[in-house]
Amino acid sequence: MLTRERITEEAHRLGFVDIGFTTADPFDSHLEYLEKNREAYEWAPKLGLDLFKGADPRTVMPEAKSIIVLIEAYYRESFPPSLEAHFGRCYLDDDRVTRDGLTVRMKAFRSFLKENGVASKAPFDIPHRMAAARAGTGTFGKNCLLYSNRAVRGSSWILPLAFLVDREFSPDAPTIGIDCPSWCRNACISACPTRALTGDGTIDPRRCISYLSYFGDGITPVELREPMGMYVYGCDRCQNVCPRNTAWSAQELPPNPRVAAKAKDFDLAALLHMDRTYFEQRIWPHMFYMSADDLWRWKMNVARVMGNSGDDRYLPELLRAFGETDDTRVRGMIAWALGKIGGVEARAALQRLCPAEDGPVRTEFVMALG
Repeated sequence: MLTRERITEEAHRLGFVDIGFTTADPFDSHLEYLEKNREAYEWAPKLGLDLFKGADPRTVMPEAKSIIVLIEAYYRESFPPSLEAHFGRCYLDDDRVTRDGLTVRMKAFRSFLKENGVASKAPFDIPHRMAAARAGTGTFGKNCLLYSNRAVRGSSWILPLAFLVDREFSPDAPTIGIDCPSWCRNACISACPTRALTGDGTIDPRRCISYLSYFGDGITPVELREPMGMYVYGCDRCQNVCPRNTAWSAQELPPNPRVAAKAKDFDLAALLHMDRTYFEQRIWPHMFYMSADDLWRWKMNVARVMGNSGDDRYLPELLRAFGETDDTRVRGMIAWALGKIGGVEARAALQRLCPAEDGPVRTEFVMALG
């Protein structure tokens, strides 16, 4: 008979930093929250992430009797500063396309269960963070992220991985709740420039920089462009300022060689000018939420970042990109970026290009010219 102790040993052997067990009962409070805020989450099912269905694990796996939650620490090695400045850390070593890192260990864990007579599923639809808290592996922060109870010095640099299994195991004591220190003065809420964090332990995902960078519709609203700052894809603002993360973030970590090797591929200028082949071979395997049909979104995000940099060395790249595309969302953001950088050269370019434009792109030029 496979025991909890044997499963725990195998999880640690495979490199997971913690493990917890909970029942396969429905997440009723989670579903109630989703229903109450349905408008804010209607985008998820359209992208194949059925959060509403996943609130009841047995709709995903009818024979499920327990949930095993593994905790993966994704920030055990340092990343190049050039990448951390523009991309969320959790995306920098994501192997859900290449399947040559974490996926290998997840498969090994499921194979171990199967060899011991336990069937399992690892769906993305169920609430992994809530499952992890119910399994006693973590608590929540006011930024809605999960913080480890026993690993990575209590920080949030973790990914909870939930496995539905057809074997019943005794559950751990839940640790659901916000456990931020009383002396913290809402650092994450104050640091969120788009005001996605509501202050009551919930979030409006549609205002989150991560969501806006890869799921937002159309050209980024003017009022959000500057607050989104220097992030092209993802965001770590609320984690970087969190005092619960200080102990882990302050240490010197060895470099991640896998990420360092691909850093040059994510150069801002290269992203701004990339074609479909470049994207599919070098970018998509690592950051896959946007398909090749969404190249415009990548380029729009990069143009915004260049504008927010205020660095006039990007002017030639922006002007070249303007001539490379007919996409009004990219051209409009380039016009905004030129205006944001400012200066004689940028203004001259805006005045030169404006007369030939119409519609929303011309509107952007007019705004950029003040």
